[in-house]
Amino acid sequence: MEITEILGYSGALIIGIVLGLIGGGGSILTVPLFVYLMHINPVTATAYSLFVVGISALVGAINNFRKGLVSLRTAIVFAIPAFIAVYSTRKYLVPAIPDQLFNIDEFMITKDIGIMIFFAIIMLLASLSMIKNNKKNVNPKAKVAYNYPLILVEGAAVGVLTGLVGAGGGFLIIPALVLLAKLPMKKAVATSLLIIAIKSLIGFIGDVENMEIHWNFLLMFTAISVIGIFIGMYMSNFIEGKKLEKGFGWFVLLMGIYILIKELT
Repeated sequence: MEITEILGYSGALIIGIVLGLIGGGGSILTVPLFVYLMHINPVTATAYSLFVVGISALVGAINNFRKGLVSLRTAIVFAIPAFIAVYSTRKYLVPAIPDQLFNIDEFMITKDIGIMIFFAIIMLLASLSMIKNNKKNVNPKAKVAYNYPLILVEGAAVGVLTGLVGAGGGFLIIPALVLLAKLPMKKAVATSLLIIAIKSLIGFIGDVENMEIHWNFLLMFTAISVIGIFIGMYMSNFIEGKKLEKGFGWFVLLMGIYILIKELT
C-alpha cells in the first residue's frame, strides 16, 4: 500500500471522527482527499463522496431516530425535491458539462478544474457558516409550520448543489429547517442527516448508471469513515463538539483557499 493510500484511509477515519464529534462538516473534505491524495478525477470523486456522505449521514440519522430527534414529515417534504434534483444533476447535468469550459487568456478552464473551483467556493461558504456559528433557535414547543413553496425551492437548490460537488449541504439545510419548518435546532440537525442520506444515496444511483465504480475501494473507505463516526460519538462524551466547530471552520477555509490557488495556478 502506497503512502498516499495510507494517508487517504487515515483521512477517511478523520472525516468520520469529525462527523461524530460535531454532527456534520467532515464530509466536505472527502472530495479534496479523493482528488489530491488518491488522485481520483473530480467527477468520480464527487460520485464517491456522495456514497460516503450518504452512508455516514445514514448512520447518524439512525442514531438520532432512536433518540426521537428526527422529524420524518419534514425530512420527506424537504427530501423529495432534493433527491429529484440531485439524481437529475448526476444523471444528466454533470455528464452534459463539456470537457473544456472557457479560456482565461491562455489558461483553459476544464470541466475538472471548474468542478474543483466551484467546490472550493462551497467550502468557503461552509467554513464561514461554521466560524460564525450564530445559529438561531426556535421555541422547542412551537408548532411546526411549513412554508412549502420555499422548502421546495430550497430542497431543489440544495439537490443541484449536492449533485455538482458531492457534499451534503448541511450548512444550507439546517438553517432552512429552522427558518422554513420552524424546527428546534437539535431536531433540525438530526433531521438534516436523514435528508442528506436520502438525497446523497439517490444521487449516487445516477452515477452507478454512468460510470464504473471500484466497489472494493469505496466500501473500504466508507467502512473506515463509519468506524470514525463511532469513535467521534464516543469522544463527544468528553469533548464539546460545538467548541471544535469554529476551529474546524478555519481549517475548511484554508483548504478552500488552497484548492482555489492550486487549480488556478
